[in-house]
Amino acid sequence: MKIAVLVSGSGSNLQALIDARLSGKIVGVICNKPEAYALKRAQQAGIQTAVIEHKQYPTRETFDDVMHQQLLDWNVDLVVLAGFMRILSAKFVHAWEGKMLNIHPSLLPHYKGMHTHQRVLNTGDMYHGCTVHYVTAELDAGQSLAQGVLKVARHDDVEQLAQRVHELEHLIYPQVVEWICTGALQYHNTNTVMYRNQVLNEPIQFCKL
Repeated sequence: MKIAVLVSGSGSNLQALIDARLSGKIVGVICNKPEAYALKRAQQAGIQTAVIEHKQYPTRETFDDVMHQQLLDWNVDLVVLAGFMRILSAKFVHAWEGKMLNIHPSLLPHYKGMHTHQRVLNTGDMYHGCTVHYVTAELDAGQSLAQGVLKVARHDDVEQLAQRVHELEHLIYPQVVEWICTGALQYHNTNTVMYRNQVLNEPIQFCKL
């Protein structure tokens, strides 16, 4: 399976995917910010990179069209969003339906969108974590595949909680990608995902208390 990773920042989740030695192959990394450290991580691992700066394109759709063509040129089977800080157009998302993953720093469907760690602290939740899900046109709404769950500590502040969730991301994201590479996880349609030949009704949970 040929994998492309889309990044905007430091690329720690990209590094976790590289270090996991997946059954599939990361054939390319697309980045919309030329200064992002993620590009160096890819180059050090011998992975092709493409810098596509969104500021150079007049609309979101034209930017997405260029990314789409690059993915086709690499003959990509799976797109993995890893800290890619752009909302994707409906056309792009539809083109990669069932072939594009994201990881979100909350236990979806709770706390879609931004500032999840602060919102969890404000609400006083006992548990927090991250969710790997398929990407759909609706933000953070695609089927959840796996979740990393941790218990919020009394002393946690936003930075500490973010760091703890990040560590869980590095654990569960490569695992889900590997399941897809090996066929353990299979997308059938927007309503049906199979895990080891059984319908996946709830995300698989990893706990770190």
